[in-house]
Amino acid sequence: MPGLLRDYFVVLPDSVAGHAVAGQLPAPEATGAARETGGDVLTVAHPSGRPWVVARPLVRKVSHLRRGDDALVLIGPDQVPEAVLAGLLEGVRDRAALERRLARLPGLHHVIAHLSGETWIRGTASGLRRICHARHAEAGTIASDRPAVLAHLTGAPLDDGALALRMLDFLPHPLSRRVLWRGVHETGAGYGLALPVAAPGTATAPGPREYRWWEPPPPELSLAEGARRLGDAVAASVRAHVGGLDRISCELSGGLDSTALTFAARATGPAELSLLTVAARDRYSEDETWARRAAEAAHGGDPDTPALAHHIIPADQAPYFYADLADTSAELNDEPLPVAPGRARAHLLLSRAHATGSRYHLTGYGGDELFLGLPHAYQDLFHGNPLTAWNHLSGLRHQLGWPLFPTLKALLNRSTFPRWLAGAVTTEPQPVTRTPLLSWGVRQSLRPWFTDHANALITEEFRAAAAGQAEPIDRWRGRHVDIDAVRMGARHFQAMEDIGMTIGLPVAAPFYDDRVLEATLAVRLEERISPWRYKPLLVEAMRGVVPDALLARTTKDHMSSDEHQGLREHASELAHLWTGSRLADHGLVDARHLLRLAAEPFSPVLVEHSISSTVAGETWLRTAENAWPTSQLTPTISEA
Repeated sequence: MPGLLRDYFVVLPDSVAGHAVAGQLPAPEATGAARETGGDVLTVAHPSGRPWVVARPLVRKVSHLRRGDDALVLIGPDQVPEAVLAGLLEGVRDRAALERRLARLPGLHHVIAHLSGETWIRGTASGLRRICHARHAEAGTIASDRPAVLAHLTGAPLDDGALALRMLDFLPHPLSRRVLWRGVHETGAGYGLALPVAAPGTATAPGPREYRWWEPPPPELSLAEGARRLGDAVAASVRAHVGGLDRISCELSGGLDSTALTFAARATGPAELSLLTVAARDRYSEDETWARRAAEAAHGGDPDTPALAHHIIPADQAPYFYADLADTSAELNDEPLPVAPGRARAHLLLSRAHATGSRYHLTGYGGDELFLGLPHAYQDLFHGNPLTAWNHLSGLRHQLGWPLFPTLKALLNRSTFPRWLAGAVTTEPQPVTRTPLLSWGVRQSLRPWFTDHANALITEEFRAAAAGQAEPIDRWRGRHVDIDAVRMGARHFQAMEDIGMTIGLPVAAPFYDDRVLEATLAVRLEERISPWRYKPLLVEAMRGVVPDALLARTTKDHMSSDEHQGLREHASELAHLWTGSRLADHGLVDARHLLRLAAEPFSPVLVEHSISSTVAGETWLRTAENAWPTSQLTPTISEA
């Protein structure tokens, strides 16, 4: 059955109708991780004995504790000891107090709590763990980390406006929160969801409300202090995922991010550590050379070093992008993701990692968004330190070829976030000349194969969000863009998690830990990013853990040639995809135009416009339309 669900949970009201909903939850067939872990269903009960939290944790652990009427549930990568849970819950009377205590833990958990007669739920500030809610006709408000589960339980139809938005390469805040099913709503990252109970003598509870639980820290730390905090946060996140496991694996691309995690994983002391590198077809690529150096340094000849094996996957065995498109039906992602055309490549690497006997796989996803620094940040620096900002920006401008006067104009631009959002998509092609990137985000062109109906839906979504006076994530442009980029990357990484679930191998990206995000944002901007240093904060954080010779790398490889070549190698698969296109059935794409492009893989149109998001939308839609098994699960009640 297509559409294997990864682990999920649902939060239910204390009612007969809520109990009935628990028996309607979808039960995927026992394949991949479900077979290997048993796919057990755990239910944490209300004091009445009815289901409160129903969870199917294929990989993540559910930790729960009740003290009188108060209760706490944490769903994350590791089991939290009961003594720690008691220390978090004991004597706490409000959300703020509990949040202060939760800051002691790695920021990787969904949190579900019942305090002072109110249930509240939140995910992570990084956006890796999110919360959605919907109104059930009989049970009222129900919440879950999986919008597809809520759509199944409420019978929600697909939303063409949200689907059309997903054909863009970048979906900025707040439009990224638009769920693919009508009536299902996503709570913003950094916000929680409060579910009040019904007042005595009343039949229905008030509706849910959002509250803000997370604020970005002020950028006050020096590079040295920030590096210490970041190093501690990375180490704690890695331990939370793989600490105590005997056999683990890491993707070692050769880049700085994966190298840092390799040495952090080595420090946890597994009996066996497998490192996997996919060789590049480009003869000018440097990644394999650096990966070999890192593997040699990690082995080190120390008798206490874990047994270490470096597996290099030959370039000719690595699929091009757009290979095996039909296999994307193996996972039902929360939404179409632009990384979907690279699924076959990711599946190969994770399958090889699984074959080593690895019990957990680490990746360096998130490192670029966190540590490279985007040019938009110089808008922030310009307000408080214009000379330093211009000095840094001048260095960047010469590297990127930005013209002087357009750069000055962009730097002095003071457009509000709603005004930028209203014009963030256009039917006109983007300028060919290099354009300074100093605004609230990236302006995008609508694709030539989009229909007028799709263009109208997309532009109306942007205008409606702007007219609703959309608030930025942060009042400073650079911080807004930095955080939005991290959250966008976290969404994309969930596709990797879902592939791992299908194979039976947990996959983690420790850089998406909230504590890592906070440590990064807390560093003074002029020290955190620099046009003359490559990822200076990460370099200093890993000094003493990663050998200095490996921290000296300042280059980064790209795989754009594999994507373009994939259009040619898999032209017939793409043509098959557009024959009977579901997106065309929804009136969103011109299938004949896409068929012509499949026959012309090196068309200038495909050089100017990426097709990956459209492919992702088409494959996702085919899976979503036929996602639900007929069997239902019967949860086993467990007292909190």
